[in-house]
Amino acid sequence: VYDLSFYKLSNITNSKQVKEEHDAVKRDSIKNLEVIEMQMRTAHISPDFSFKIQSISGDLIDVINDVVKDNFIDTVVMGTKGATGAKKILFGSNTIKVINQMKLCPVLAVPEEYDFVIPEQIAFSTDFNHYYNYIEIKPLKDLASLFDSKIRVVHINVEKALSEIQEHNISVLKKYLSKYEFTFHWIPEYAKKTEEINELIKDLQINILVMVNYHHSFIEAFIKEPIIKNIGLQPAIPFFVIPE
Repeated sequence: VYDLSFYKLSNITNSKQVKEEHDAVKRDSIKNLEVIEMQMRTAHISPDFSFKIQSISGDLIDVINDVVKDNFIDTVVMGTKGATGAKKILFGSNTIKVINQMKLCPVLAVPEEYDFVIPEQIAFSTDFNHYYNYIEIKPLKDLASLFDSKIRVVHINVEKALSEIQEHNISVLKKYLSKYEFTFHWIPEYAKKTEEINELIKDLQINILVMVNYHHSFIEAFIKEPIIKNIGLQPAIPFFVIPE
């Protein structure tokens, strides 16, 4: 997706110049897509995969939503930015925008230069306040089924005792995951949400972090801009976000 407003076309009044600039941007977009496609085709993957590249002008979210709807897309995969100068950021602004606004399918954010490893350990972070329906849990189950992964259900202690609602939601979650290998983990609450996640990844040797992005969920605090600016490191593992 490319947005022509970034190319300051507002300063160009000649219609021919506008078209020439648009065509040049389009050519660059397609050229870069073809490079990525070739990299994917030569990455020793299954011959059953097929590829289709699309270069579309417009707003990032609008275009992705249209592509997801028109092509019945199951997952949006995005790369995350690395360090910019002396400052390191957790996610690029486009990735954050898509995570926050995508309601049609899960988003998988992959760290820059991440080398694939079989996801033997999947962390599913939850506060147990949200009642998960079958549709919300299905992407987690599908992901675990691909590699026979262990699911680590993680709760950050912010209360002295769980409420009746939380206890009920735990029982429902156990039923959903009954055919999978899973365990529950309680970790202490720190001053920074990102510290909790980093400790979780390290201590449990997690390969993929999964969350459901519902209103007032933990993820809202996790990806807010101040936290992103202050975290001081890049994401170590892929981040799989399921929309409510």
